[in-house]
Amino acid sequence: MRRLFTRILNRVLLSEPFAPAMGGEAELHTEGRRKLVVGLGNVGMEGTRHSVGMAVLGALAARLGAADRWRGDGRVSGEVVVSEVERTHVVLLRPRLLMNVNGVSVAKAAGKFGIKPEDIVLVHDELDKPLGKVVIKHGGSARGHNGVRSCVDCLQTDVMLRLRVGIGRPQGKTPVERHVLGRFSSEERKVLESVLAQSVDLLLAQLAPPPSSSSSSSSSPAGGGRERSTT
Repeated sequence: MRRLFTRILNRVLLSEPFAPAMGGEAELHTEGRRKLVVGLGNVGMEGTRHSVGMAVLGALAARLGAADRWRGDGRVSGEVVVSEVERTHVVLLRPRLLMNVNGVSVAKAAGKFGIKPEDIVLVHDELDKPLGKVVIKHGGSARGHNGVRSCVDCLQTDVMLRLRVGIGRPQGKTPVERHVLGRFSSEERKVLESVLAQSVDLLLAQLAPPPSSSSSSSSSPAGGGRERSTT
């Protein structure tokens, strides 16, 4: 019942079906490759494990020399930075919505900037991977992640590339919800710094692949999904 309610809420907030603006209608009035990188998370809870995707986006913006260029954009219900990585026009997005409806912000941004679902990268936390493990997943199901599920609902496809950042499962009898909504411990923060750097390296490799790479390697058919892990 909760999943059905969330799906309905996604559609209501989105107001109209997703369709990327093209040509003169798109906000990016430039030719060439376009990518949208999204840090999934909860508005107002940027320092929690569940919002580690936002932390990765902050680190990516800093690496691109754009840390001070975040701006609120009411049309996409989020904060946006527009940059460029080796002739690829890149839009960074941090949704200003709750995790369960992050997809609304993603679909609005993709529509505004004329970016197709296969050119979207979702960065999010992953319970089933330990902190320090980062995995690239090419499309496929949401695997129980509400933010990813919202994106799939709103974009009406599951081809989006994902960067899954491990946060590990809770120890002892700590409830999962309390764990994911909690902040990293002092010991975890020591590991987190290298995780953010590693995540940015992987994102930059995806945004500017070597000339010999096949463009088909960044997506997979709906319902599929391939993983490549790093430590």
